[in-house]
Amino acid sequence: MSTFSEPAATPLALLLLGRDSDPASERGVECPGDLPPASDPALVERARIARAALGDRAFVLGHHYQRDEVIAFADVTGDSFKLARDAAARPQAEFIVFCGVHFMAESADILTAENQKVVLPDLAAGCSMADMAAIAQVEDAWDVLADAGIADSTVPVTYMNSTAAIKAFTGEHGGTICTSSNAEAALRWAFDKGERVLFLPDQHLGRNTAVLRMGMSLDDCVVFNPHKPGGGVSIDDLERARMILWRGHCSVHGRFTRACVDQVRERVPGVNVLVHPECTHDVVTAADLVGSTEFIIRTIEQAPAGSSWAIGTELNLVRRLAQRHTDKHITFLDSTVCYCSTMNRIDLPHLVATLESLAAGKVINQISVPERVAHWSRVALQQMLALPGL
Repeated sequence: MSTFSEPAATPLALLLLGRDSDPASERGVECPGDLPPASDPALVERARIARAALGDRAFVLGHHYQRDEVIAFADVTGDSFKLARDAAARPQAEFIVFCGVHFMAESADILTAENQKVVLPDLAAGCSMADMAAIAQVEDAWDVLADAGIADSTVPVTYMNSTAAIKAFTGEHGGTICTSSNAEAALRWAFDKGERVLFLPDQHLGRNTAVLRMGMSLDDCVVFNPHKPGGGVSIDDLERARMILWRGHCSVHGRFTRACVDQVRERVPGVNVLVHPECTHDVVTAADLVGSTEFIIRTIEQAPAGSSWAIGTELNLVRRLAQRHTDKHITFLDSTVCYCSTMNRIDLPHLVATLESLAAGKVINQISVPERVAHWSRVALQQMLALPGL
């Protein structure tokens, strides 16, 4: 069986892997004391010692897109919502060390007890998609809908990949949160309540779910651009729309193109193309299977030996799947490296600094969501938990 073929490295890819640096563009958060150098040969042993010293006081969560060096120290792995729920199910843990990105750590803080402290090893580990919907922009957009006379008949549905402030807005306005696994159930619930949906912040998940899962047309969707007056959409178009899609996207999944699909089919005869629903509509419609991160993992686990797969999602996960399933031919959908740059900020030096600080009695980089925001976020998340099939 063929081994995994590493995509071509680029200067940007090496930067994201920590093999180069760019002080002019990086804005990492300084950890107290000296951050261990990535070249320190004792890093793994230091992590083991600090992890052992913390014992059950700490619970380490590792998102699927994390580097292998970080996943090695995770107590559980999963997608953002699964990890937040896992954290909530560990009330005895004093520290929740979330190896993911900022909005994920916020969700963990919202769902865990007051006495638990959620820590993000590097506060600069954000999410470009979540950052595309600032609360002031969303409030302004809601005013546009109100001026158009359609706010009362519009239900907000917000993707899990969003800030706590946007989740709170959703809860306060009678909406729900969704994941890539249950977006269809969330939309069906919303359309039972209103005439249209404001879908935040990923336009591609909203469009793909509406068109491919619910039988809508592309004409039923309009894109609201917060950087244009009135969202760049006429009142007539807003009134006619069933799906008002926020102009946001995932910088990783948005890189895949229809050309990537065509090229991999030429390179690998009989290949199955498996992609995440955050990919663009033309990529999703050209693929063989579409599903969440957990769906992608299950599909590969259950696939027959000898089958060929091209996977369109974050490279760390694709490489890990290839290493675990050597009886299958697994390739990355793109021909060049594509990492989640902010997820990759969590590396072994930051994890070691975090664990050693906690073991020494010093809490660094704690994530704490204000109570009012946490309250309305919980309202929206609890509505999601009530959806069928979750």
